[in-house]
Amino acid sequence: MQNIQSPLQAQVVQWLVSPGANVRPGDVLVILEAMKMEHEIRASQAGCVGETFYQAGETVAEGDVLCSLMAVADAASSPVVAAASKTASVPGQDRADLQKLQARLAFTQDAARPEAIAKRHALGLRTARENIADLCDEGSFVEYGALAVAAQSRRRSADDLMRNTPADGMVTGIGCINGQRVVVMAYDFTVLAGTQGMRNHQKTDRMLGIALHHQLPVVLFAEGGGGRPGDVDVAIVAGLNLATFASFARLNGRVPVVGVVAGRCFAGNAALLGCADVIIATQDSNIGMGGPAMVEGGGLGVFKPEQIGPSEVQHGNGVIDVLVENETQAVAQARHYLSFFQGSTPSWQAPPAEAMRHVVPENRLRVYDTRAAMQGMTDEGSLLHLRTGFGIGIHTALARIAGRPVGLMANNPLHLGGAIDADAADKAARFMQLCNAHGLPLVSLVDTPGFMVGPDTEATAQVRHVSRLFVAAAHLRVPLLSVVLRKGYGLGAMAMTGGGFHETLATVAWPTGEFGGMGLEGAVRLGYRKELEALPEGPEREALFERLLAQQYDNGSAINMAATLEIDAVIDPAQTREWLVAGLEAGRVKPSDGRLAIDTW
Repeated sequence: MQNIQSPLQAQVVQWLVSPGANVRPGDVLVILEAMKMEHEIRASQAGCVGETFYQAGETVAEGDVLCSLMAVADAASSPVVAAASKTASVPGQDRADLQKLQARLAFTQDAARPEAIAKRHALGLRTARENIADLCDEGSFVEYGALAVAAQSRRRSADDLMRNTPADGMVTGIGCINGQRVVVMAYDFTVLAGTQGMRNHQKTDRMLGIALHHQLPVVLFAEGGGGRPGDVDVAIVAGLNLATFASFARLNGRVPVVGVVAGRCFAGNAALLGCADVIIATQDSNIGMGGPAMVEGGGLGVFKPEQIGPSEVQHGNGVIDVLVENETQAVAQARHYLSFFQGSTPSWQAPPAEAMRHVVPENRLRVYDTRAAMQGMTDEGSLLHLRTGFGIGIHTALARIAGRPVGLMANNPLHLGGAIDADAADKAARFMQLCNAHGLPLVSLVDTPGFMVGPDTEATAQVRHVSRLFVAAAHLRVPLLSVVLRKGYGLGAMAMTGGGFHETLATVAWPTGEFGGMGLEGAVRLGYRKELEALPEGPEREALFERLLAQQYDNGSAINMAATLEIDAVIDPAQTREWLVAGLEAGRVKPSDGRLAIDTW
């Protein structure tokens, strides 16, 4: 015989068995109540219920015997009086509360709004959820705040809000990209034009806090029309005490932040977008700090949305870092970009090394494309050029070398002969900040006659702009490796090598390298002006100029520079990757002090 004891002090609510009843293991004998919660007391073995010692309504103490249970050999086949709780669910059938949840969640999905989704697809665009599904590893996205609706219950019915304002126009959550967790936030243009409602501000703030605290990268799909004036449930006047913009900006330099835009992105949405490390946008995008209504309201004229901040303008002026044809490509580039901040890859394919020997023409006056050098020294398929429409005097890109992520910048001899102007300096300085903040080693490919000069150039505030290169380099915590492809002249070459040729982890040159305090032609004309002017204009003066130039060129050759230890080595171009790999293995990234800001410009 077994005594069934009370496990706690409680009140007897109901006996589900009577004395003499046969029960099986797990059958409920009696229900007790303590602190408004009911406890089922079950049989631990088959048997026959003996005497019950307490009636419904009576109080029992912990350890009190409720009833006895006598063993019965054939209890399993005897009639069973005990029953399960009436509220227990039937196996295989959803509980009522779960059914209610599933019905509510159904309204958050695209399938619940076929007309809105069809309209979106007719424009050749995808929904927020479709973009997230493509961005994140399959099945990895966990949504936060799905049940939110617009704060407009004082002017719209609950059913209307549930059906037409799902997630308050913003899908937020955490998913995996390449196997690593990332915060994803996507304004939903099919809901109130992707505007910023009070509740989606709350969702944004929640996700930004998680991203900062747990150091998670952020991807923002920023399409939308800015602030929403129709949220009447919240008592506000101007709403300028929101924390969203400060919280988003606080991520700068701490975690990678990617902004993606297709369609229209104005006002508050654009303000968040502008804080991103990189902006990936489609050709049909329009980005502006004010949409048509705001422009017209300011008395500045009437414009169509397509006239404000079109992609060709925003790509050319440097707002857009990566311009793509459609959202599919935008998502692919976002995944590619984030991969550089997710560590090394174990497998990679090196390009043919011998091709590097033919990148720079033998004719020292012949231009060439330094992007061929970037392609030739990086893993195949890894190169991602950034800000290609702006500051074209310097190319910037992320790539991998033997699986290791790096940042590359290279002078562009096809533009101003490789001279560095204000836009190119701004572009390269910000790129150094980006790599520095997120711990990517830098590789600098040098072919420049120096900084651009002249009255027109100085009118662009050249002095301030180009000096950004020196300041950015002085704060690098990542290794800097430099390869001089051809021209390494003056302050421009020094700026490309961290402020001086010995500020790098290694500065090497190809045999085509040539060096000087300034361009060799200018050095001869200035340094030998008297000797040249002593001869009449014509063949004789020109012959002297060419002899002096040849002397300067020979004196400033890569071999002479290495012999005087002004650079570390002259290398076969085919060995460039070997040098870079050795440098990447030797170099160390210093710890971040948490204050490595990336200029938005």
